[in-house]
Amino acid sequence: MKHINIYGAVGFIIVSSFFTACSVSKEAQAQKQIINRDWTLQSINVEGLTGLFNTKVFNEANSNCFIGSYWHFFANTSTGTYSLPGVTNDCIATTRNIKWSIYEPKNEEKKFQFKRLDDKGNPMDANNGFRLNIVSLTTTNMQFTSDITADNKPVKIVYNFIKK
Repeated sequence: MKHINIYGAVGFIIVSSFFTACSVSKEAQAQKQIINRDWTLQSINVEGLTGLFNTKVFNEANSNCFIGSYWHFFANTSTGTYSLPGVTNDCIATTRNIKWSIYEPKNEEKKFQFKRLDDKGNPMDANNGFRLNIVSLTTTNMQFTSDITADNKPVKIVYNFIKK
């Protein structure tokens, strides 16, 4: 079994201006409204790596612990939660608060980004966050990816969500 632990497997991103006040495009605002509400993380796949894998994601838990996790997004406050079900012995039921937004880099595709928050609402992970590529976003499904390197090869982690 290959073990991937690259600080959250989504490229631990230093996001110094993560929540600075700036105007949000109409497209990003529309994406936020689609993301708004309840989602289930249906599957996590790894492209570019053969064999079994063991991946810690979002500095929280192994990828298998996130399968079936419940995510709630509040678009009006850019906050939310995710809850891990803790269905196996290796997984602990956990609920984590998050702060999220749509990142809009110039001349690039928009990205979904979030920070984990502690029980007092303070950013965790040394105030760093996670950025995921938005591959697909509809009113019923969303797919995010993260490009990483494992065994000196490019690997893509694919997160597939369905709306509840």
